[in-house]
Amino acid sequence: MLDRMDRKILDILQRDCTLPVAEIGKQVGLSTTPCWRRIQKLEGAGVIQRRVALLDPKKVNVGVTVFVSITTSHHTQEWLERFHAAVADLPEVVEFYRMSGQVDYLLRVVVPDIERYDNFYKKLIAKIELSDVSSAFAMEQMKYTSALPLDYAAEIKTE
Repeated sequence: MLDRMDRKILDILQRDCTLPVAEIGKQVGLSTTPCWRRIQKLEGAGVIQRRVALLDPKKVNVGVTVFVSITTSHHTQEWLERFHAAVADLPEVVEFYRMSGQVDYLLRVVVPDIERYDNFYKKLIAKIELSDVSSAFAMEQMKYTSALPLDYAAEIKTE
């Protein structure tokens, strides 16, 4: 089980993974070594997958977010593997989902402007046959977080 202490550590790490272990331990009421062991255990169990820096999209010139809805008439494993490879090769795609419902796949794409999105679109359709591609441009980001809610974590067991 992820206990209360693990969830506190994870909450701190989701906000700032650059904090020294001693500071994390101080915030949760543990000395450095037990805190470090808990973090190592969480990493070993795959709860902590990696530690990254979050960048400001506008400051790295990819301030336009496009949600791309894709439908296809192809539903074979071979086609899916080709499509996955085609999308994985496009750095503008920052999220890629297989969906239920009317849309088969949903992509979140980041680009500098509409012209670059058009270039992206042309690269995508040149790589693989799609039945329908619909694009929705985000006008304003109302909420964004990479932090996952941890209240539900108390209900699961880790290895």
